[in-house]
Amino acid sequence: MNKKKTWSLAILIVIILAIIAVVVWPKGQKNNTVQSKSPITIGSKNFTESKIVMQIYADALKKAGYNVKTKPNISSSVVYQAIKSGQVDLYPEYTGTIAMTYLKKHIVGKTPAQIAAIAKEGVAKENLTTLNYAPGSDAQGIAIKTSVAKKYGIKTISDLQKKANKIRFASQGEFDKREDGIPGLEKAYGKFNFKSEKIYDPSLKYKVLARGDGDITPASTTEGQLATKDFFALKDDKNFWPAYNLMPLVREKTLKDNPGIKKILNKIDAKFTTKELTLLNKKVDVDGESYQAVAKEWLKNNY
Repeated sequence: MNKKKTWSLAILIVIILAIIAVVVWPKGQKNNTVQSKSPITIGSKNFTESKIVMQIYADALKKAGYNVKTKPNISSSVVYQAIKSGQVDLYPEYTGTIAMTYLKKHIVGKTPAQIAAIAKEGVAKENLTTLNYAPGSDAQGIAIKTSVAKKYGIKTISDLQKKANKIRFASQGEFDKREDGIPGLEKAYGKFNFKSEKIYDPSLKYKVLARGDGDITPASTTEGQLATKDFFALKDDKNFWPAYNLMPLVREKTLKDNPGIKKILNKIDAKFTTKELTLLNKKVDVDGESYQAVAKEWLKNNY
């Protein structure tokens, strides 16, 4: 074979190999990220904690390569219907809310694990599933002004019951009548004979205590104000209120199509203690930061 034919054959081989590389390489190339088959819509309820956690979920999944959309501020009364109908694919929910509010189960006296199991079994009928629950619980509680607690030596709800005649109760109306409010508390702890009781708008409760018009108020145990030196949540020393542990509620189809999200969300939720959630809420509700900025900072430092 002469040199001219040899060079022609070599050039032809190079061209063929180049074509093969162009066609095959993208398919064989492995990427460090995972692309979701369709956008994953993550929702939140219309309060601070839910929006922060929604954004943390969303940012973490985006970082892993998933196509994500967010849908914040869904009313608590319709969010469960929204995930059942497919308007959202997942959102941060609470074990106690699912079990007691959606499934109408009696959970007083149940352990966190038992409540989570009740929730998981119940939502399966709606083609939904739950992932691991966080150690943090956004449960019902009672907030007290720190200066008042020190004055009367009140640290627990049992202490409060004994000193109730010295305490002004800034109520929210329905709490006085609910079974998981004063009626239930009195069955567990005894009669609360408060010095005074007055109903206030829930959004003003900490302002009421701060200006000295009340001493205690119903609260959720992860509210940001409880991370300040001015207020704290009384210890439920008889464990009257059940746990409301945070956990992702997910459509089964979404998890089937995107199995990798389970590991990511479980890793995140494992870090959400009650203290951690309270501090996150404080950054928004007390310090005035945006929930998006708080989520971004948390993810940078923790994931």
